[in-house]
Amino acid sequence: MGVREDRGLSTIEVVILAPVMMLFILVLVAFGQLVDGRGQVDGAARDAARAGSLQHGDFNAATGAARDAAEATLKDTCANGIEVRAGGDYRSGGIFTVEVSCKVRGLGMLGLDIGKTITGKSSSPIDPYRRTG
Repeated sequence: MGVREDRGLSTIEVVILAPVMMLFILVLVAFGQLVDGRGQVDGAARDAARAGSLQHGDFNAATGAARDAAEATLKDTCANGIEVRAGGDYRSGGIFTVEVSCKVRGLGMLGLDIGKTITGKSSSPIDPYRRTG
């Protein structure tokens, strides 16, 4: 008699638990995207600062080189445009600083517009024995 009372119970458990498990997996994927995005943005800031500090010429040429380096690093990471802000003391022996920010996709691959803007900042020294400007 006890067997008949439990019939169909596992089907109900699956119907209730399957969406919860799928949601849990999607949240894990979103956090993975954010962690990967953080690493990519920090790497892009590092690459941009280095490219700008190695640029011969003026501050505008260094900013352009930094923007190109950041865009090359983040081409598949960001949902929309990349913002690059450069600063620092652009002279021999100075420091070239870059701040890169973009909106990381998050769950954009699933069609959900859930993203987060992440910012990375890096500085690179300019060779003191080099002429600039």
